[in-house]
Amino acid sequence: MTTSLTITAPELHQVFVGGEDSQNQFKRDVRNVDSLAAELAAFANGQGGRLYIGVNDDGEVAGLTAQDIKRINALLSNAASQHLRPPLNPTTQNITTPEGRVMVVNVAAGLNKPYVDVQGRIWVKSGADKRHVTAREEIQRLFQQSGLIHADEVPVPHTSLDDLDLVAFTDYFTRRYERSPSATGLPMPELLQNLGLMRDGIPNVAAIMLFGKAPEHRLPAFIVKAVAFPGTIAHDLSYQDSENLEGTLLEQYQRGMAFLRRNLRHVQSGPSFNSPSRLEVPALVFEELLVNALVHRDYFTQAPVNLFVFTDRVEIISPGHLPDHTDPAQLRYGLSRPRNPVLATHAFHLLPYHGLGTGIPRATGAWANIDLNDERPMNQFRAVVQRPDVESKSASTRRAFAGGADSTPEITGEVTGEVTGEVDRLLRVMRGELSRQQIQQALALRHEDHFREAYLKPALTLGVIEMTIPEKPRSSKQKYRLTSAGHRALAAKKSNLK
Repeated sequence: MTTSLTITAPELHQVFVGGEDSQNQFKRDVRNVDSLAAELAAFANGQGGRLYIGVNDDGEVAGLTAQDIKRINALLSNAASQHLRPPLNPTTQNITTPEGRVMVVNVAAGLNKPYVDVQGRIWVKSGADKRHVTAREEIQRLFQQSGLIHADEVPVPHTSLDDLDLVAFTDYFTRRYERSPSATGLPMPELLQNLGLMRDGIPNVAAIMLFGKAPEHRLPAFIVKAVAFPGTIAHDLSYQDSENLEGTLLEQYQRGMAFLRRNLRHVQSGPSFNSPSRLEVPALVFEELLVNALVHRDYFTQAPVNLFVFTDRVEIISPGHLPDHTDPAQLRYGLSRPRNPVLATHAFHLLPYHGLGTGIPRATGAWANIDLNDERPMNQFRAVVQRPDVESKSASTRRAFAGGADSTPEITGEVTGEVTGEVDRLLRVMRGELSRQQIQQALALRHEDHFREAYLKPALTLGVIEMTIPEKPRSSKQKYRLTSAGHRALAAKKSNLK
């Protein structure tokens, strides 16, 4: 909210008709300095607002006398300077209406949050009222907004050097600084502390998320929950693919991109079926948005990043609304304020993270249909990528290629990507309808996981094979057969060999 120094009489009338809200508070009179200080602090700790004195709760003007205004000005000065830490500088405006005079007190959103009263209490707005903040995480977020503390620098309790993958850290340090950690002559704890990754021998959030052996054990909330839904709404029970993406931020990013690749359509990039495939939306878009969610999420909020794939869109939801007065429009032009400066500094060398606020402009430049939503009431930021429209197809080909290895991708009769050597081998052993075990045996492959990842999934994604029971992808009676596109691909291969 913009707390300008003036408000006109017509604007005043519209406020009174609209009633109280989180940025407009009515007071018939004020006489208690502590109560007034709490009101000022609540506005300053939020988005700012106006206090209208001389107005009843229902918006009816009661009016103030000249003596009232003089007394309230003195009370206001005392409350703002002596009963708040740090002090505030509210401005006032006296407006004469037909019903009487009203004092308007303008309070800007504070730059030095949190503001506390003389008893050390922190107040914030809660709808049209105010409330006393007691939750540790909420207090930490207020300190974070003022730059006094950053979540990524908070030590993680019950951790030590043993919780870090020092081999991964050594590799990172050597690549970045072109010398080994031992060449610095510093003990490892001191070196990590100098890099902002440890305090008093305890790794912080940044260290665990970047180099932890098992971050999900120490910080279980900081994962990515990925779900692919069969329609356009989220559903608790009906989904095609679901995975908790754990590990370091690099591992979460890599697994997140893999999840998107198997749940989005692939299209040919050239006229030949051997042309490499590409995602229906440029991969760059998801690379930038996913990295931004991982690096800039609010680590004071105990919640995962959500990666949702719908038939018409992809949503990436990160905990924590935008810092201070930053809005989505500014993000599109590269304005940003790093919430986790230590983590961002190291992520620049570990992830495809470019920093300097370039991620969002890069994503929107590659794909225009992106909505950025700062959802402050829910304390989250939502990036929505609209998927391209697809013409209506039969029920069997509508299935997104999700639901694990046994799913049927959308196909159009043409091979939609590159036929790899593994897929070529699979095509050559296909005879009629075969079970997974029969195909694997024909290929002389021992490990099921390798078969699924390298052979079966790519073949399904390319649309060269299909399931015989597509409505029950995990059926024990499931078998696979060549599609028309698979027959053509196999025929073309044989023709090229002649």
